[in-house]
Amino acid sequence: MKTKVDENICTGCGLCVDICPEVFEMGDTTSHVKVDVVPPELEDKVKEAAENCPVDAISIE
Repeated sequence: MKTKVDENICTGCGLCVDICPEVFEMGDTTSHVKVDVVPPELEDKVKEAAENCPVDAISIE
């Protein structure tokens, strides 16, 4: 599984980082993904982060 954050949509609320800091981290103003491929044991947390993103900036492939 791969995931990405659309930095044009992200508001920098940090919710994804709170839910899954192993995959997401905050930049200066937006969140971004810090792994190329999401480890299988973190897939559920990444899905939860995507579902809870208030602006739907997280996509999953």
